Amino acid sequence: MALLRWRAQRHGGTHHGKVFSGQRQLTDTATHKKLGFWMCLAMVMGIMIGSGVFLLPAALAPFGWNAVVGWALTIIGTMTIVTMLVRLTRHLPEADGPHGFVGTAFGPLPAFLVTWSQWVATVVANAAVSTAAVSYLSMFSPGIANVPGLPALLSIAVVWGVTVVNLRGAHAAGGFQIVTTILKLTPLFAAIGITLWVTGASKGAALAPLPAEGFSASAITGAAALTLWAMLGFESASFASAQVDEPTKNLPRALMWGTALTGVIYIIACSGIALLMPADVAAASHAPFADFIAQYWGHGPALTVAIFAAISGIGCLNGLSLGNGALVVSVARAGAIPAWFGIVNAHGTPVRALLFNAVLTTILLLLNSSRGMTDLFVYLALLSTSSTLFVYLGVTTSALRLRIGGAIGLVALGYVFWTLWGAGVQATGWSTVLLIAGAPVFWLMRRATRLRLRASGGQA
Repeated sequence: MALLRWRAQRHGGTHHGKVFSGQRQLTDTATHKKLGFWMCLAMVMGIMIGSGVFLLPAALAPFGWNAVVGWALTIIGTMTIVTMLVRLTRHLPEADGPHGFVGTAFGPLPAFLVTWSQWVATVVANAAVSTAAVSYLSMFSPGIANVPGLPALLSIAVVWGVTVVNLRGAHAAGGFQIVTTILKLTPLFAAIGITLWVTGASKGAALAPLPAEGFSASAITGAAALTLWAMLGFESASFASAQVDEPTKNLPRALMWGTALTGVIYIIACSGIALLMPADVAAASHAPFADFIAQYWGHGPALTVAIFAAISGIGCLNGLSLGNGALVVSVARAGAIPAWFGIVNAHGTPVRALLFNAVLTTILLLLNSSRGMTDLFVYLALLSTSSTLFVYLGVTTSALRLRIGGAIGLVALGYVFWTLWGAGVQATGWSTVLLIAGAPVFWLMRRATRLRLRASGGQA
């Protein structure tokens, strides 16, 4: 599914030209068989379901039942943002994604910043996902977690391994993605099966008790910011509008149903682990899904699940690398960043963009190499989430600006600001700095474009 996302972004890349440089948008979908509702639904869920969820039970364990409330609010809040995407897709069927919506509502600079923020979020997500994969691989070598800096170095090795696969071309990466998409569902459904079986047999008595001191607003807010990490990605499906049959009908339905179903799968799987395992054990786990399954089915099945979770993480990283490489190329070809990044080889592989993203991810992991695996994952997840929230902020304000947001748009806007606050000062502060850093790039590239046009007599 990530390959489909990459292709959608690649076709949609010409729209960056419409937003940033006023070029006419071109599409070439007439020769392709378009997607119906069920394939579109599979695309949405395939994009959303990745490795982000596999370390969340450990991060959420200290929150207890507050995390369940956080999950519920995250699903509701996410659905309000999806509603904004649905309305924008119907109102602007040719806009081809968040950058197009924001460009129509606010102009080129905000559109560029939305795309810039999405790129930053994906680079950070690369680091978080590689950390999750290594964390599950530590089931086979528990000493990994005890060596300072080793988890970060192994995560870097995973990043470069996936980059090498991507450098071989989209066909090799796409075949790899099909296998990992199938395997990544196994840990989720295993956890859901155990949760339903145990709670049914004990009539809920096996679950952790409700907090004696009552629910905590701050704990719910913190949990909601973390749970949103697992729900990210649905916005990427809007890039595929040009490849969907009856996009104003099928894409909105797929977005709504796909997001809701993914949320249900996540809340049952993660809450079951966090509430059925002792909180201190779950919080200290480097592979909570595997440890949860070991508790009920034994060590052998747990190792199998750990392998699947690690493969899922690598597959998710593969998809992120493909999509992010294509995003960099399309923006470069539109003149919003140096054209050097937009050069591809004879096989159409964006070698320079892929290598640049891998270098940035490596630097990010090295700068945070002193953190433990779970701590590193939480920090990167919150940073990626807060960066993506700026994309959602652009989508929501665009709907309100175009007067199609309504009351739900105001709720979505409130949810975005609430979650930015819940992500914490450090993550939101850094994501804000990274967002602002995109403005000088935009103005420098526009100035370079004007000088180039002036030197050529106004001819592009």
